[in-house]
Amino acid sequence: MQESNYLEGTSAILEKFQTLPLLANLDKRFVKQILSLSKLRKYSPGEAITTEGGYDCWMYMLISGEVQVLKHGNKIAVIDRIGETFGEMAVIDGSSRSATIEAISDTVCLATDVSFMDKMQQPDRNAFSAVFYRLFAEIIAQRLRDTNEELSKAQEELVTLRRR
Repeated sequence: MQESNYLEGTSAILEKFQTLPLLANLDKRFVKQILSLSKLRKYSPGEAITTEGGYDCWMYMLISGEVQVLKHGNKIAVIDRIGETFGEMAVIDGSSRSATIEAISDTVCLATDVSFMDKMQQPDRNAFSAVFYRLFAEIIAQRLRDTNEELSKAQEELVTLRRR
């Protein structure tokens, strides 16, 4: 992995990152704060970004490339859309990583140290936490919808196979 220094929220960086779905609806001052506690990380194919069972306080947003999600060594998903996030579940509940995320191709991620929320001053901390956790909820809700759709398809296939 190659890693940048923490990013500073200059106008050019701020404008570029504020176009990403997760950051688009945030106030510029919050985006600036996020960027000041974020790094760009570059990964080579096959390199692990997170490891199942590991602990850390980083959340990731895909900037380029593609990654695979591995659970018990089995591929369960591919993330390849710019702006998609991963790593938020461990950040939300403090549990270990539920899956390994591995780069499939040369990949660049915005890695954000979410422990920064503990260091924010009031009332920014409350306002930012509310917005950030709302974003987490939207991400997880979409993933749950996708999972429900996949489960429904799997159940239909199971019924079809049982009829044979």
